[in-house]
Amino acid sequence: MKPDVKICGLKSEEAVDRAVARGATHIGFIFFPKSPRNIEPALAGELADRARGRAKIVAVTVDADTDDLDEIVDQLKPDILQLHGSESPERVLTLKALYGLPVIKAFSVRDAGDLQRIDPYIGIADRFLFDAKPPRGSDLPGGNGVSFDWRLLQSLDGSIDYMLSGGLDKDNVGSALALTKARAIDVSSGVESAPGVKDAGMIDAFFDAVEKAGVNQPLSMES
Repeated sequence: MKPDVKICGLKSEEAVDRAVARGATHIGFIFFPKSPRNIEPALAGELADRARGRAKIVAVTVDADTDDLDEIVDQLKPDILQLHGSESPERVLTLKALYGLPVIKAFSVRDAGDLQRIDPYIGIADRFLFDAKPPRGSDLPGGNGVSFDWRLLQSLDGSIDYMLSGGLDKDNVGSALALTKARAIDVSSGVESAPGVKDAGMIDAFFDAVEKAGVNQPLSMES
């Protein structure tokens, strides 16, 4: 089964069009001023309209307050909220009820103990996203182009629905899929020619690698 593929941090018509043409199931827009992928809600809404109905529209925020979320939801009309900050289970429940939208809750991973932090969110978040912990000195919770040890995910119960993120690119996505059997993957910096600048050729190469991985024999998670 082909994994869901989310291209995140989109800011241009060309990137949106190429991502959807190649089969992206989700496209993400980032609302976080410190990110080079930050975008204004009105522009994000215009870009999302090019893909609406063909890919799920994801609003990515980091501990956003309700006023900011009101504007984002009004302008973007997302299908999904992705919460990439320290939002509590109670906050996730509140936002799901307020906007009537499913939530992807992101967690940064470095060691096995980090995965235990999802426990209070099971049954609340609709899907998890596992990203690498940011390098020392980074202001960004994600999009840093670094990976974590994917073998850590073998400890997860098979019923946990998650999206794998963190440093994925055309060269390693095949190995990532083989090791984790992830049902969904997320890429941002791995398809960029510069921070925040998506490259159509790199998007093509990433999808080519995903398709190639689908016909290769999966590796054992013990290897």
